[in-house]
Amino acid sequence: MAEIDARIRRIIADVMRRNPGETEFHQAVTEVTETLAPVLRKYPQYAEHKIIERICEPERQIIFRVPWQDDRGEVHINRGFRVGFNSALGPYKGGLRFHPSVNLGIVKFLGFEQTFKNAITGMPIGGAKGGADFDPKGKSDDEVMRFCQSFMTELYRHLGEFTDVPAGDIGVGQREIGYLFGQYKRITNRYESGVLTGKSPKWGGSLVRKEATGYGVVYFVEEMLKVRGDSVQGKTCIVSGSGNVAIYAMEKLQQLGAKVVACSDSNGVIYDPRGIRLETVKRIKEVERRRISAYAEEHPEAEYRAGGNIWTIPCEVALPCATQNELDEASVRTLLANGCLAVAEGANMPTTPGGVRALLEAGAAYGPGKAANAGGVATSALEMQQNASRDAWTFEYTEQRLREIMQKIHHDCYATAEEFGCPGNYVVGANILGFLRVAEAMVAFGLI
Repeated sequence: MAEIDARIRRIIADVMRRNPGETEFHQAVTEVTETLAPVLRKYPQYAEHKIIERICEPERQIIFRVPWQDDRGEVHINRGFRVGFNSALGPYKGGLRFHPSVNLGIVKFLGFEQTFKNAITGMPIGGAKGGADFDPKGKSDDEVMRFCQSFMTELYRHLGEFTDVPAGDIGVGQREIGYLFGQYKRITNRYESGVLTGKSPKWGGSLVRKEATGYGVVYFVEEMLKVRGDSVQGKTCIVSGSGNVAIYAMEKLQQLGAKVVACSDSNGVIYDPRGIRLETVKRIKEVERRRISAYAEEHPEAEYRAGGNIWTIPCEVALPCATQNELDEASVRTLLANGCLAVAEGANMPTTPGGVRALLEAGAAYGPGKAANAGGVATSALEMQQNASRDAWTFEYTEQRLREIMQKIHHDCYATAEEFGCPGNYVVGANILGFLRVAEAMVAFGLI
């Protein structure tokens, strides 16, 4: 036992040494590998084949220059990334993020997490992530188009429906996917609709894809509460963020009878004790592309807190759906003191290690992102199925498939946690479940 624990510590130390300065990547690797000692004890062949060490090293890392011209004729230079982390279970699959914070360490952390998340879905897809340090906010449609065309002019050579299939992420919605796909089609002379997901349903996209991550998080919360003899109905909820994931998490919570009283953006928090008016949020964020503070201008009974902390608002269910490390230990303890029963991550790694420990120690229902927010990539895989078969499914059918997938993810994570002696611990369940599925394929393929 001591030897395996020492091996785990050596692996983590080696990752930190070989990838200096990539703190998010270090955090993601540490969070997963610290839970894998029971696996190595039960399956020593995975230590022999150095599966953990191999999973921690991406299969490929691509960095490239993205020059583009704004509407005034000024030239700008951004940096593009695509990290293919693991393709043992299928072609690389993972989103593209356009945000000023994007760097290699962020993309590697996201790609590492994506490998396990994709495995947990049970779909035949590997893990990858990509993006650029470009900020689409405040840019005209023409500027976004020119950037996307320049970005795809380099990236296209690395993509393909059997190789790598990107989707959207922060800053990349249907508009950006459309420009990216148009350039891919123009360069390759192929209408290869399965090479990108998150497309508009009017030209090859899947119904429910826009809603999938937010809906899926709520379905996961529903299952976590169900095994505790409870339900979402009647619960007071808060959802950080006001982008795609947050909006549709709020929509599904309201459909299931919950009351959402707060959401946020990077500038501040809206608190509406009557319940968030979702149609207003959708218009402000999806149509007008304004800040969430505009909500209080239309609903004066709501309170806007500039720079506020959403986690101080009392609730029973909290969904962090904005960005990484937004929910720290102090905020978790505030949530728990205010009666919070369940936290599920709509964003990737939004809870700090200290926050995770506090949730687990308190016995709260905690759904880590690689399980709770897997609905988005699962529906992307469904979109790939539809593209491959030249088919189109109804919203109702696709949503039912999504709900079944999230229920199975919950069941499998719950069962795996019990099998390895940590009942109710979805962190252990998700990490081990994802690892075992990837590891089995890697061993079967030999040393590659």
